This record gives sequence, structure tokens and C-alpha cells, in this order.
Amino acid sequence: MFRLKTNKTPLSCMIDTGSAKKKPLVVWDEKTKQNRAIRYASNQKSPFVDEQDDNPVLSPIVFEDGFLAVQGTNKALQEFLLLHPKYNKLYEEVNDEVNAQEDLEILDAEDDARQIARDLTIEQCEMVGRVLLGANVDKMTSAELKRDIRLYATDNPVEFLEILDDPDIKLEYLVVSAFNQKLISFRNHKRDIHWNLAENKKRLITIPKDVQPNRALIAFLISDEGQESLDVLEKLVE
Repeated sequence: MFRLKTNKTPLSCMIDTGSAKKKPLVVWDEKTKQNRAIRYASNQKSPFVDEQDDNPVLSPIVFEDGFLAVQGTNKALQEFLLLHPKYNKLYEEVNDEVNAQEDLEILDAEDDARQIARDLTIEQCEMVGRVLLGANVDKMTSAELKRDIRLYATDNPVEFLEILDDPDIKLEYLVVSAFNQKLISFRNHKRDIHWNLAENKKRLITIPKDVQPNRALIAFLISDEGQESLDVLEKLVE
């Protein structure tokens, strides 16, 4: 059984079967270590075009109400669907055992995240909250902050646990706080980060292309060149 991965399931969905001669479906074959064209033909034993005869019976592949049932004897269609470039992108194989294991992992993450969020001290909540909630932390009471942290952990357990496991979380907290307290600021259309102190407006870094500003600044602060700036921020951040 295969099913579509789209959020909105159409009544029917047809996928490319590789029948177009001008635009063949080409996949990487691990066995031969080369690209090979695939095509679904109901009278052929193999999905690979170079293993088919000259009289293929081309048949459409249609998902009805988001699902496609494939008979166990139709090995060629099974293999074609698993080789198809849209596999695990547009559709996936239904595997009850794998799905159950994934559900257990999600449930475990939810349990762990809720318990850890409940046990955080107010200082830890503030640190995590500045990373997750930004400047809003300054306007929250302790009860509001702990509540929102626990709600976040419940709704986003995996992300919450990843943040707690991040060795750079203290630096992330430091950077977020520095921006919130306007000790540093963006310049040059957010391509640079500068000091924003009365006595110092110098540039700290130029943000590399395709790198998140916070991660770029953290990388700078933990380098030998950025050690002095890190010391200043640690003294200034409230």
C-alpha cells in the first residue's frame, strides 16, 4: 500500500510512468552504478527500460483518495514505485511497523519535553525563553513564562529537546539578549552586525551568505578573534 504525503488529498492523482520518450524517468541504479531509465509496463517483469522488450503495455498509475494498493504479485510496479523520483516526496509506502515505531518515538519525545519543561528553574526558563520567544520574555511574569515554555515543549517537543541539547544555547541566549537590549544592531541591509554602544559603533562581522545571523555571530564569538567581543557582551548583557 502506498499513500500520498500531501496535506490536501485529491480524489485522484496520476504520477509519471516514464512513458514519454522525449522525457524519460532516469534514476541512479546502485547495482550498476549508473543512471538508468525506468518505465512502468504491466506486461514487463522489470521497471528498467533496458530490460524490457519492444512491446510494452503502458498503463497509468493513479492514486485514488490518496492511496494506491499494489498486489503482492506485481513486483514490477512495486519496484517502479520504490525507484520513482517522487517516492518519499509525493508519496510513501505504508509500513505499519515503521509507523508504529515513529509514533512511539514522537510520544517519547513529547513525554521527555513536557517533563524537562516542568522541571526548569525560572533562570533556565528565561534563558530558553529568550531563544524561543524573543523580547516578549521581558514583559512576562514568572508564571506566564513557565506556562509558555511548557506549551511550546508540548507543541514542539523535538525542536525543544534539540534546543536544550545545543551546546551553544548560552551563546544563543547571549546574542538574542544583546539584540533585544540594542547592544548590537544590523546595518547595511542586514548584511553586517555592528556594535550599538554610545562609544562604539564599529562593525562586528559581515554575515556570510546563506548563514543565519545568530549562528554567524556565535561562530565569530567563539573564535580567537571574537574572544574580546564575547567578554564585553557577557559583561553588558543584563
